[in-house]
Amino acid sequence: MKTSRRHFLLLSAGVGSSLAWSRMALAAGGPTMLSPGDPQAQAVGYTEDASKVDKAKFPNFAAGQSCANCSLFQGKASDAYGGCTLFGDKQVAARGWCSAYSNM
Repeated sequence: MKTSRRHFLLLSAGVGSSLAWSRMALAAGGPTMLSPGDPQAQAVGYTEDASKVDKAKFPNFAAGQSCANCSLFQGKASDAYGGCTLFGDKQVAARGWCSAYSNM
């Protein structure tokens, strides 16, 4: 079968767009980062930076506490983000903190 230039270009465009759509689908299925504005995050005072915790509002906060060393954190301590059993499939910042912090 002899392939014309037009057929080749149409076929190439179809394959290219299929690859682009599959890449976008994979990217959309990646982990979702927890936003401090999320109602569930606000309920426990989640912040992405433990150094910015309002110590007057959260007196149980102690220096050195962060998501990375919390027993609910599902990532490695060296990960920038990881899962948290409290927030389901959403990722939390390893340097973050919330009032559900536990080191047990």
